[in-house]
Amino acid sequence: MPKVGIIYNDIKPVANDAAQKLRAKFEALGYEVCLATGATGLLGYSHPGKPVCHTPVDSLIPPGFEQDMDFAVVFGGDGTVLAAFRQVAPRGIPLLAVNTGHMGFLTEIYLNQLHDAVDRLVAGDYEIEDRAMVLVRLYSRNCLSWEALCLNELVMQRQPLTSMCHFEVKIGSHAPVDIAADGIIISTPTGSTAYSLSAGGPVIAPGVPVLQLMPICPHSLASRGLVFPDSEPVMVTSATPEALVMVVDGNAGCYVVPSDRVSLTRSPYSARFVRLKSPEFFRVLREKLGWGLPHIAKPTSVELP
Repeated sequence: MPKVGIIYNDIKPVANDAAQKLRAKFEALGYEVCLATGATGLLGYSHPGKPVCHTPVDSLIPPGFEQDMDFAVVFGGDGTVLAAFRQVAPRGIPLLAVNTGHMGFLTEIYLNQLHDAVDRLVAGDYEIEDRAMVLVRLYSRNCLSWEALCLNELVMQRQPLTSMCHFEVKIGSHAPVDIAADGIIISTPTGSTAYSLSAGGPVIAPGVPVLQLMPICPHSLASRGLVFPDSEPVMVTSATPEALVMVVDGNAGCYVVPSDRVSLTRSPYSARFVRLKSPEFFRVLREKLGWGLPHIAKPTSVELP
């Protein structure tokens, strides 16, 4: 019996309803259906009394979501999609993302397109686009104390009462650099359209094998963004006396003290997006962010006097 998965945002009634209806549809078509909420993909935030909230990467996989699963469908916004990929990436399961949120930059279709999409999924009429992910690890006293899969970005920043921060960043075998700023963002090409874009970083096409380092409000005219190969491991330490906050993909984080080391390496797992039409990144930029739209009306013809 073929197997499919459904992941949904259980705090949104529309996502709940859509998940139950899709489950019934797939079961009527002879599929075994595994249902899970996106909540298990949220690693949670630590707090001063418990500075580390550690969940191993492989323990986030929902029951039944194994490598024999043909594909899965996720209902939610971008946050749910990010959480869902942390759940299924270790098993290599492709995800069709259905937008029940707001912008839905990472989603493929809207709810009103789901009927036709199911027909194409069953017929195998789709493509798979692989997006790079990053494995983020926090080491305290040389022991692994926190880890997460990252599809968008890592952000390390000051707490509200902390002054400007100093970061030492070492990329591969290159000499370490010191950055004085409110924080830093290290993003994948997928994450280049998220927080990094708001901080003034460039948009990077998904297929380019790079990472991007962006300072947040740097206190130097010479401290600007850097793009480098994702084959280079990254190590970040803090030279700030106070504890800093590290957040991955906007919904999981922990505290970082000066004796800690944060490691970033390209993950062996990738985010596998189900595409119902050939991936066209510039089209998504135009539709979601308005990139490349003309600012003035162009004449359709020229009339000579």
